[in-house]
Amino acid sequence: MNDSNPQQRIIRSFVRREGRLTDGQIRALEQLYPLYGVDWTDGPLDLNRLFVKPGPVVLDIGFGDGEALAAMAITHPEYNYLGLEVYRAGTGKLLRRIEADGISNLKVMLTDATEFLKAGVASASLAGVQLFFPDPWPKKRHHKRRMVQPEWLTMVADRLQPGGFLHMATDWAEYADWMLELTNQAPDFENPHRGFASNVTARPSSRFERRGLRKGHQVFDLILLRRAGTL
Repeated sequence: MNDSNPQQRIIRSFVRREGRLTDGQIRALEQLYPLYGVDWTDGPLDLNRLFVKPGPVVLDIGFGDGEALAAMAITHPEYNYLGLEVYRAGTGKLLRRIEADGISNLKVMLTDATEFLKAGVASASLAGVQLFFPDPWPKKRHHKRRMVQPEWLTMVADRLQPGGFLHMATDWAEYADWMLELTNQAPDFENPHRGFASNVTARPSSRFERRGLRKGHQVFDLILLRRAGTL
């Protein structure tokens, strides 16, 4: 069978460009992933069974090196966090942090976030979804690779409980406007801030944010709530 038909290709929001792993990252992936990682093949996961204590689950997409996600999990023990990443280096670093700090409300998964949302997450099972500093794919011909698309927002809304949140952040102004325009057209979400949120304290600073600020970029946060009664 010929799989080269462009119509059959999956458009991904990331490109694998992983460099060399350190010895510590390799050890973490081999020894700690079985303890703090989640394996998934198909079908919806029972998210509550992943954690020591049952609680509302927040899905964090593309956690990078995990610095901000670990800090958030420590600060908010009332939530359970499942972090998704495709890069093993950052995953190894976060695994070491989980072990060192004894973070019991945080698990990680090496997987494509969109595929997992499609098949691995049941409707109305999430308290929140976080997407911080995704690849902006700035060239117009690459906009189709951006994670935030109308169909993606519909899928996220379905996976959120009524009143659940979608928190996105970017330091790329054009992508921020793209996010705002698409979410304004998404009937399942309401924006309590009527635009970008200001004075956001729920999201710890990350390496990606600091890098953007050094370049003179403004950081935009968009926090939306899943409307009740539209499931």
